[in-house]
Amino acid sequence: MSGIYIHIPFCKQACHYCDFHFSTSLKKKDEMVLALAKEIELRKNEFENDVVETIYFGGGTPSILEISDIKLLIDTVYSNYKVVGNPEITIEANPDDLSPSLSFRRNLFEELKAIGVNRLSIGIQSFFEDDLQLMNRAHNADEAKRCLEFATQYFDNISIDLIYGMPNMSNEKWLQNIETALSFNVPHISSYALTVEPKTALKKLIQTGKIDEPKDEVAQEHFQVLVDKLSENGFIHYELSNFGKENYFSKNNSAYWLGKKYIGIGPSAHSFNGTSRSWNISNNSIYLKSIAENKLPSETEILSKNDRYNEYVMTGLRTIWGISLDKVEKEFGTDFLEYLLKQSEKFIADDLLYLDEKILKPTSKGKFLCDGIASDLFLLNLE
Repeated sequence: MSGIYIHIPFCKQACHYCDFHFSTSLKKKDEMVLALAKEIELRKNEFENDVVETIYFGGGTPSILEISDIKLLIDTVYSNYKVVGNPEITIEANPDDLSPSLSFRRNLFEELKAIGVNRLSIGIQSFFEDDLQLMNRAHNADEAKRCLEFATQYFDNISIDLIYGMPNMSNEKWLQNIETALSFNVPHISSYALTVEPKTALKKLIQTGKIDEPKDEVAQEHFQVLVDKLSENGFIHYELSNFGKENYFSKNNSAYWLGKKYIGIGPSAHSFNGTSRSWNISNNSIYLKSIAENKLPSETEILSKNDRYNEYVMTGLRTIWGISLDKVEKEFGTDFLEYLLKQSEKFIADDLLYLDEKILKPTSKGKFLCDGIASDLFLLNLE
């Protein structure tokens, strides 16, 4: 099975922490939707022998589109690809787009379901007003709660995003955020540490002393609070930043981590076919011009055996599926396996990694550190 990711490169306003590709000008929105549909059609031969299991609208802010725009893109996928009987169709949405007026809310949820959307990923980030203002989110705390009150009446499969490690956020306040999320009985939570990326407003605010820099030790404490609380409430910690109830894991994201093929549509979107990775240009105007000329504005990188091994190590350590020693030996060879085992020794000794029936996994203590651990397991020049 394979997936299609559709990047919607527009937002109402820029969040201070975000370094994804987007524009706050909506002047070319209609032209962009038609270009996205055209790219979907242009690339149909890439999945000629594959069946699409997931369609994911990410961004940017997909909920900024009209229902007719979303329907057009879904219909275009169905017209050009083989699609499984009941695909997971996810749309990322912001609370302010889901909660303008009472009548609109109800119609919007019904219309999304009517065109095939069956999973919502809602960017709550926090239920506290001061946090949302610090992040420069477009919604407020009341909208965050109101949109969930209505969304849960119409959708069963809902994920929400939360951010931890905020400057001056106590463990108690973070726990309140988690408990508020749990009160809505959502079956999936994605949670990320506040990260300071270059060329973001957050970076500038920290440099000028207007905001304190996030502290790693605070983020680590918040992470453990999150893991403990969600575990108590029946969530499975199936990927470093993702927690789901049984049967509610994200099929789209799980496919990425398990190395399945996917096509990324739109400016800045990435694609993977098992042996190479490609990415579209992160420029709306150039993207539109290229698609109008029936050209794909993308670059491609052929992945070496080292690259594929390193990606498997990274994704394996982040998930409950771990790193299979048998798979490493079969796909990459004995030298790679011996290197992996040698590099793992110190982390096993420090109780950060452990072996479970030939599967290498992080311990509870090692989970928060798994990205750093993975970098020490990477291999640069064995080929």
